[in-house]
Amino acid sequence: MKKKMTITSIKKSKGNKPLVMVTAYDALFARLIEPSADIILVGDSLNMSFAGKSDTLSATLEQMIYHTNAVCMGAENSFVICDMPFGTYVNKDDALKNAIRVFQETNADSVKIEGGVDKAEIVKHLTSNGIAVCGHIGLLPQAFRSEGGYKIKGKTEEEKLSLIEDAKAIEKAGAFCIVIEGVKADVAKEVAKSVDIPLIGIGAGVNVDGQVLVFSDMLGLFEEFTPKFVKKYLNGSTLVKDAIKNYKQEVETGAFPQDIHTY
Repeated sequence: MKKKMTITSIKKSKGNKPLVMVTAYDALFARLIEPSADIILVGDSLNMSFAGKSDTLSATLEQMIYHTNAVCMGAENSFVICDMPFGTYVNKDDALKNAIRVFQETNADSVKIEGGVDKAEIVKHLTSNGIAVCGHIGLLPQAFRSEGGYKIKGKTEEEKLSLIEDAKAIEKAGAFCIVIEGVKADVAKEVAKSVDIPLIGIGAGVNVDGQVLVFSDMLGLFEEFTPKFVKKYLNGSTLVKDAIKNYKQEVETGAFPQDIHTY
């Protein structure tokens, strides 16, 4: 049985061991992911890869709580982070009320909040009230409409300094780690050096403190598009389709079920 990571061991990993984070949305995949992942993220990306929506914005707190409970059931020895969905942390009071719901209604170890300097006060309010927080800076999927799309960050000196300021503000507010998404690799490296807590990258190069991928992307199950930063470790969609096609053929020809499958 693997030893579950804690906030302390996650923070101590900086400079010692790259952290492995993978998303999961149900007990089945959480159980498969658990042996290898240090952290499981119940991402609001489930709204796209699981629910078929075009973005994450319509994910609800009830959805996140439901899927977090499923993941916690399947991976009892994993450190589990629940994404706070769009609209659930617009101010300190709402953020605390909704984060308390996550902690009371699931076994999640932490919540994740998108934003930098602008969200530091909210992060501080949560951490001051017993809520562990993972930050998220850089490309913010929940802000894609206001920013005119999904835009890579860190292309200018001004953006670099802003990202460093964001990371430092979230660290000072009490977050134990930060996801950094869609940031130029050389800039992400500097941001990682600017704080004492781990930066976990997605589309941010190798010189950070860990990596996170969406499981359906890395397993080749999500066919609509593949982001540049995704490496497919399995051609899952083809394998599944071939298996079901084989099942169809055997049903139609009478090859299945055989005697060994019959009571």
